[in-house]
Amino acid sequence: MEPRLVIGVLGFLAASSWISAPTRAAGLPPSEDMAKARLNGSPRHAELATVDVRGAPVRVWVVYPERKDAAPAVIVIHEIFGLTDWIRAVADQLAAEGFIAVAPDLLSGKGPAGGGTEAYPSRDDVTKAVSGLAREEVIARLNAVREWALARPAANGKSASIGFCWGGSTSFAWAVAQPGLDAAVVYYGTAPDDLSTLATVKAPVLGLYGGSDARIDATIAATEAKMKELGKIYEPHLFEGAGHGFLRAQDAQSGANLRATEGAWPVTIAFLRQHTK
Repeated sequence: MEPRLVIGVLGFLAASSWISAPTRAAGLPPSEDMAKARLNGSPRHAELATVDVRGAPVRVWVVYPERKDAAPAVIVIHEIFGLTDWIRAVADQLAAEGFIAVAPDLLSGKGPAGGGTEAYPSRDDVTKAVSGLAREEVIARLNAVREWALARPAANGKSASIGFCWGGSTSFAWAVAQPGLDAAVVYYGTAPDDLSTLATVKAPVLGLYGGSDARIDATIAATEAKMKELGKIYEPHLFEGAGHGFLRAQDAQSGANLRATEGAWPVTIAFLRQHTK
């Protein structure tokens, strides 16, 4: 399947007429500048918890949905900026959609005085620290967090990942390493450099990309061809005019990032629901 170029969202919205316009407007993650307000106004139960990983504590931000039955767990993998208010707000929106959202701080214990993201003096310092994380340790932490999430009394045994930027690439890499995932969502991230490793992917993968993000977009065709060759499910969507990080920076690119968000998020939720029933 060729990457789907989404010129606008009208066709998708017409096909999704069961969602009212007000619900659509309210049912998106906030942009970065609105994240704090969203968190402050959320009615959902959220908490910081600790997961032991090889004797080292990893902090996780957990948001629970308001539903009477058991729910799938979605592991939210942060950007290169670490566990920010924006990532917490994305987790809150996932919980609003009915998922147990678990966002680990993969810098836990790495910061000054053994802290995590919050302990670094600047965003640049966080970026450097995340860039230096060893892939094997990240995967081990994600595996432990997934196991912890599935052990929650409210969990239904299904699990998925969703990641953004650095976290998008990590979501794809985790799908290679963790056969128990039921779905993986990749926002503007790449597949592993060694495409032969995709042979171990079990989960269907959804890819969401900005049309003006040439560095990432250049990798889509080869990834799609390899996944097709291996008989794997890979659904790439390309949103015209949107840039890298469009879900966080919704006011950028002269409206294209917001249009991309309006198109990508409903696709994301439908995909997660389909594969975590």
